[in-house]
Amino acid sequence: MPAYVVLTRERTHDAKEMEQYANKAKAAREGHDPKPLAFYGDFEVMEGSDMEGAVILRFPDMAAARAWYQSDAYQEARKHRFQGADYRVFIVDGVEEA
Repeated sequence: MPAYVVLTRERTHDAKEMEQYANKAKAAREGHDPKPLAFYGDFEVMEGSDMEGAVILRFPDMAAARAWYQSDAYQEARKHRFQGADYRVFIVDGVEEA
């Protein structure tokens, strides 16, 4: 069953760190083949705290999503994200497609 990694950017602190994060995170996708379903497009917050943007990545299953997130390449990218912005990140199980 598919799984989705959802990243919401709450507030940016350092644009240069975020540039490094973007470059390294893109490279970290290699070998994991996530399918971007949303990538910092237009959005509207209906409830809860404001945010600056969101990403939704589809993976074949929870194990594949965790493997990408826990990969050395993404962990290296994540260091720059921590320095550059406040994010909320979670993985959610999808539903079986008919």
